[in-house]
Amino acid sequence: MLDIKRIRTNTEEVNELLKRRGDYSVDKIVELDAERREYLKKAEEGKAEQNKVSKQIPIMKKEGKDVSELLKEMKELSGEVKEYNSKVGELEEKISDLILSIPNTPNKDVTVGKDENDNKELIKVGTPREFDFEAKAHWDLGVDLGLLDFERAVKISGARFSMFTGIGAKLERALISFMLDTHTIENDYVEISPPFMVNRTSMTGTGQLPKFEEDAFNIKNNDYFLIPTAEVPVTNIHRGEILNEEDLPKYFTAYTPCFRAEAGSAGRDTRGLIRNHQFDKVELVKLAKPDNSYEELEDLTLEARKILDLLEIPYRVIELCTGDLGFSAAKTYDIEVWLPSYNRYVEISSCSNFEDYQARRANIRYRDKDGNVNFVHTLNGSALAVGRTFAAVIENYQNADGSVTVPKALRSYLGGMEVIK
Repeated sequence: MLDIKRIRTNTEEVNELLKRRGDYSVDKIVELDAERREYLKKAEEGKAEQNKVSKQIPIMKKEGKDVSELLKEMKELSGEVKEYNSKVGELEEKISDLILSIPNTPNKDVTVGKDENDNKELIKVGTPREFDFEAKAHWDLGVDLGLLDFERAVKISGARFSMFTGIGAKLERALISFMLDTHTIENDYVEISPPFMVNRTSMTGTGQLPKFEEDAFNIKNNDYFLIPTAEVPVTNIHRGEILNEEDLPKYFTAYTPCFRAEAGSAGRDTRGLIRNHQFDKVELVKLAKPDNSYEELEDLTLEARKILDLLEIPYRVIELCTGDLGFSAAKTYDIEVWLPSYNRYVEISSCSNFEDYQARRANIRYRDKDGNVNFVHTLNGSALAVGRTFAAVIENYQNADGSVTVPKALRSYLGGMEVIK
């Protein structure tokens, strides 16, 4: 969330940055904050007057004077202070709700734009393959090879669910192991196996709540949420803690299933693995010092790209404009993989720096060498979405006879298998 002091002292600047994202303003917050401070001042003045009167009472009693008027005044002051404090509490709750509904301010160097059409392509890696036969979409290819069973997944659960079978299940597991091994062995990430259900506080800490509650699966009897991404439990590992400066940066990676209601996605990507209610993902999370968090973002993006480099699949990197940024992000790079069935690049990873936005919500801080306590910067990125990587592998590596060549990077994870047929 945004810092109330920053909102109060730099209102115009904050509003200008928020307008780059859309129709957002902190004016109401500033108005309520001024009202809160006025009631707080009255409460403090009333308390000071109470203390003054309370000191007079024993003196007057000692002198044998009537203190009934003072007692009456004390009672009135007590009622006023209580009322003022109640008003302060009500206003603080309103301010908190409003602040939680305001997105992060974009980094000043992010391109100003309205939507995805204004995003900026930074680099393309690899050349999309030109097939000399009629290439199949992954939903057909996967079924034909016995790798995927959508029909039975729908029978078991419903629309937007999928099931990996046989070699397909092994290939999915191979991708997960390959990604985790790359991040932990080559990039020094600490592997985490977190809970797949989290509480409301954790979802609020990373910015999923309150704004995106309709997109989440809520277990109402216990008010738990199925995680929409490993970002939620992993970022919350250090919620409410003060870390030591020498322990930063912290790098975490986690494989988890992810669960999303996909509200508002009716009719989009209804076939295959691209947009499911349940999907697997390997996530990277970083906690960094503010002075080098943008260097960490560049590294994180390269670490996510490395998976596609090793798999030798064409992709591109784009920088999101202000109008396409996620709610909590200050800057984001999307990595998009080439999918022949779509004849275009499709998002497979989003790498973001949230600056101190999530850290303020989750109260994650660090103590520097001078003893000062500051908020960390949080970053995360998919590395990668497993189902989409699966789709990209079998589509880009398919052969004319209907088989799929196994990428060299995955063969050791599949017992040396070179071709799936």
